[in-house]
Amino acid sequence: MYCSMTDADTNSDERTTIRTGRDFEQEYRLDASEAGSFLIALGEQLRDGDELTIETDEWELPFAFGEPVELEIDFEGVGEPSLEIELELPGRTDEKAPEVR
Repeated sequence: MYCSMTDADTNSDERTTIRTGRDFEQEYRLDASEAGSFLIALGEQLRDGDELTIETDEWELPFAFGEPVELEIDFEGVGEPSLEIELELPGRTDEKAPEVR
């Protein structure tokens, strides 16, 4: 497992919350069943609202997402075949447009 966290808010007694304005990356090597369970839970949050939270015992990442969601499917069939599925969620802003007078 690889973890890289930069400038996250930390407290030794609580879970770290990853906030806007920070960089965070976490990689996992899972069996297909675990990855499938994660994707189902993620998919349910995407389907049911416009916010999601991903968390472990050490950290949580709340994220309010907008539209459109970008889905990329990349199949490499030459040599050792591989399939990459990438989902990119744009952040949602609560900013209002300026007035026109």
